[in-house]
Amino acid sequence: MTPSPVANFSFPDPKTTDPKERRIQRTFEMIPGILTWGTLLGMPILSFFLPVWMAIAVIIFDIYWIFRAVYISLFTVAAHHDIEEGKRINWQDRCQNIQHPKEYIESLRERILSMKASLREMPFFDFLGRRVVRKEIRRTKHILAETKALIPIESEILNWKEILHVVLLPTAGEPVDVIEPAIESLLQANFPKEQMIILLATEERENPETRLPKVEYLQKKFGGQFRDFIVTTHIVAAGEMKCKASNAGFAARELMKYLDERNIDYKKVLFSNFDCDSVAHPEYFSALTYQYIIDPKRLQRAYQPMPMYHNNLWDTNALVRLVVTGSSFWHLYQSTRKEMVTFSSHTEPFDTLVKVGFWPVNMISEDSIIYWKCLSYFHGDYKVQPIHLPLSLDAVLAETTWKTLQNQYKQKRRWAYGIENLPVTMRAIWPDKIIPLKTKMRITFEMIEGHYSWATTSFILTFLGWLPLILGGAAFRESVLAHNLPFVTRALMTFGMIGLFITIPLAMLSLPPKPKRYKWTRYFNMLFQWILIPVVGLLSAIPAVDSQTRILLGKYFGEFWVTEKIRKKS
Repeated sequence: MTPSPVANFSFPDPKTTDPKERRIQRTFEMIPGILTWGTLLGMPILSFFLPVWMAIAVIIFDIYWIFRAVYISLFTVAAHHDIEEGKRINWQDRCQNIQHPKEYIESLRERILSMKASLREMPFFDFLGRRVVRKEIRRTKHILAETKALIPIESEILNWKEILHVVLLPTAGEPVDVIEPAIESLLQANFPKEQMIILLATEERENPETRLPKVEYLQKKFGGQFRDFIVTTHIVAAGEMKCKASNAGFAARELMKYLDERNIDYKKVLFSNFDCDSVAHPEYFSALTYQYIIDPKRLQRAYQPMPMYHNNLWDTNALVRLVVTGSSFWHLYQSTRKEMVTFSSHTEPFDTLVKVGFWPVNMISEDSIIYWKCLSYFHGDYKVQPIHLPLSLDAVLAETTWKTLQNQYKQKRRWAYGIENLPVTMRAIWPDKIIPLKTKMRITFEMIEGHYSWATTSFILTFLGWLPLILGGAAFRESVLAHNLPFVTRALMTFGMIGLFITIPLAMLSLPPKPKRYKWTRYFNMLFQWILIPVVGLLSAIPAVDSQTRILLGKYFGEFWVTEKIRKKS
């Protein structure tokens, strides 16, 4: 039974002035930084005084991370397969047919029988053709099984024609050539445009000389091609940070007025909080609609496409390509977990957003905090439904290589600053008597462990793991363990290359089409860039340490740092 939502719901304020709440807030703020620095400083000390125990701990740690790397790689491959399958489905067709599931089941059965008949008539040696048909039969059988499972809840399936999509595109200085492809992708969507609204959320603090011509151009080009094209201009109010969350919240409240004036039911509005460079797959909104209308607990779901940083992947440098490829693969892996959390560019029911009061306006990381806020509202009964279709975003790219690397560092630091979610989430879930204890413990562990591993793993694998040999003293270096430690470590790392051998082919297969301005030899750059993996690991870990240290010391960010985006011309 679904617990009833809390009346007059309130979420903890990260800037609370209440002495007791502030002590709790600061305690949880300090934990990640203490654990990270305790490891980075403690390992050299322990390597000096307890080299044997430290060496054993390093070996155990290496074994754990090698198996974890292989595990993550295999599930990433599985998620990639789900994406390829998702691309082959006509989701609009499923939306239309699911309104009458019994009739749909009969048509699916007939389709299967027809394909089996054609399979029998195909030449025996037409292996490729027979393989294609068999895969389509398996795909159709899977859809058939899913449809049969919906028969008991047929009366709860919504009419897809009543669903309205609002796509938020917040901008705080991004040029037209970044935003325009995002809106163009919405025009290419396999979904009726009269059921789509563009919500362009601008910032008053952006220079009017760039903001106004940009808005005018986009309105002129795309106005009239959707149900509506709404433009909002956010002015930072007292108590708000200069961040995406405050802009999104302002735009969402303006949308409330728009919907209320037209008597539109919030429960039939899906709100996609996209980055302004988000290029959606043509089937995304149909797939999203399908998942929403068939789920009786639809208001207790967020919907997450698969972010892939492909828009300008060929244009940026090798280090950045590896960083964003790693981010893309991590998102793929996360989509296979039941405990998936929202990240960049996702969708939520507007009714739920209204009930929870939208995003906190004094926090940087709005992409994930809204998940924790909704989870708190529904007493833990809230989850993310992955939509296995790609949503392409920009990789970091600036005018020079050095500036690109600087921007990449700042972007990773901002993402790592998501550890600010920990204190407010802990203050929200632990007093809640409905959320099971094991759920609270799991959430606490996963939030802390995830950011701890992010900040420390690369250092341990690259540098700190060798400290027992360096600092352990002459007696330890003469021991059997010391003599075998390099060989054991090398053997483990060699075994760990299995994960890399899985990842590299997948990365090459996942590449977007090569722009014509590049020669075919650029594929070699994409292949040989993988020798930089150790550098990339540190490039990801250092900004995580930076963010945790800032929060540990109370040196908070005062505003959302917008990643500079440029596009190379053909």
